[in-house]
Amino acid sequence: MEKFKIRVGEHEFSFPLIQGGMGVGVSLSGLASAVAISGGVGIIAAAGIGMMEALSLGTRANKADPLALSVEIARAKELAPGGIIGVNIMTAMSYYDELVRSAIEAKADLIISGAGLPLNLPGIKSDYPTSATALVPIVSSGKAASLITRRWQRDYSYTPDAFVVEGPLAGGHLGFKVSEIDDPDYSLERIVPEVISALEPFGRIPVFAAGGIWDGADAARFMRAGAAGVQMATRFVATEECDAAPEFKEAYIRARETVIISSPVGMPARAITNPFLTAMEAGERRPVRCPYHCIITCKPKETPYCIAEALVTSKLGNTNDGLIFAGANVARVHEITRVPRIMDEIAEALEDAKLGVA
Repeated sequence: MEKFKIRVGEHEFSFPLIQGGMGVGVSLSGLASAVAISGGVGIIAAAGIGMMEALSLGTRANKADPLALSVEIARAKELAPGGIIGVNIMTAMSYYDELVRSAIEAKADLIISGAGLPLNLPGIKSDYPTSATALVPIVSSGKAASLITRRWQRDYSYTPDAFVVEGPLAGGHLGFKVSEIDDPDYSLERIVPEVISALEPFGRIPVFAAGGIWDGADAARFMRAGAAGVQMATRFVATEECDAAPEFKEAYIRARETVIISSPVGMPARAITNPFLTAMEAGERRPVRCPYHCIITCKPKETPYCIAEALVTSKLGNTNDGLIFAGANVARVHEITRVPRIMDEIAEALEDAKLGVA
């Protein structure tokens, strides 16, 4: 894969793949470092990263999460010396600024940020003039990409270092209306060229296609369309290196389909059907014990359940009584494998595709 030289900010890597961030402890230093060792970009998800400490010790999340994030970044960098380690921080987090500062201070190589428009992200970084942390927004339209770029350039004289373009087949929260999810006009095949075209006036900004990426053939298809590479998440869950419990990984292997739910935080989301979702759809409510207001849009007194607790419950292995986010390709997961094997398969497919230098 040495022929691929992809530059994002001050960082260069040879494998055109970013491992997608999966929150509440699914992608931590274990998975991120394994991907980074293989030449890709390993991503630690900040969402709910310190939740276990917050719940057990009564610590507020705005203290527990930034601390846990810095610890995981340091651990990943120790496990993958020289590898590229980034973080995913949702703009919808109530303590977004604190998480961004924690990531920059821990010398994360890049910050990927979505679940809203990260319009003030360069402003936070400006407090760290020597920082090499690259800033990468997640978007689902050319309009959003253009808006972010123009605003960053106007307000901060900063051009995004790259974009992740996420389509409706991704797992977890989606940046689409429910009516758009199955509409071909909003497919990843449509929006990647749209974003690339929207960014042309701003110079060469790398774009990574995400949402429904499964193998090297998918990567080659989007790279031929102009993407610098891809972001992939769901397939990495069923690996020995993934930080989730074995039962969580087995739930991926057993899954046959996903459903679109209305998340308690007010966004559509893609998840695996299980007894927990069945109970929620039947009108059951779980008393919300909110130790912290982690998502800006969440209304604890009105929500039927705490999404953070539901996600961490399944991540720890109780997959019948928690929420399991997954991408649309989860039914293609049939076994537990290792990160190097997945990376080797993708590398072989890209070599066979005879793609040029990215």
